[in-house]
Amino acid sequence: MIIGVPKEIKEQEQRVALLPSGAIQLTRRGHSVLVEKDAGIGSGYPDQEYARAGAEIVEQAKGVFARADMIVKVKEPLAAEFPLLRRGQILFTYLHLAASKNLTEALLKSGVTGVAYETIQVD
Repeated sequence: MIIGVPKEIKEQEQRVALLPSGAIQLTRRGHSVLVEKDAGIGSGYPDQEYARAGAEIVEQAKGVFARADMIVKVKEPLAAEFPLLRRGQILFTYLHLAASKNLTEALLKSGVTGVAYETIQVD
């Protein structure tokens, strides 16, 4: 599976959804990891650490979304990202769907499979 990590674009959001240590674990298991340039910088993880972990650094979010089977993010997609989502793609992030009719409609229209962090339960 190709797993993509775009840089968060929500104002004041500096976190990244996947650390270099996670990229190592995924690539060791045969997955490919795409990380948008500077996606981890706000959390203290430069591109070089992701590259050493086996991830490919991609210049723009558009390239990450276009190639990835699964997108992992911290925050819900913003309107600028809606057109980048596509049918059959998995989106793993906080979604907060009850708070945003526009987001809900955009996800339905795109055909993406959304998995919201806030809905996952552990026994």
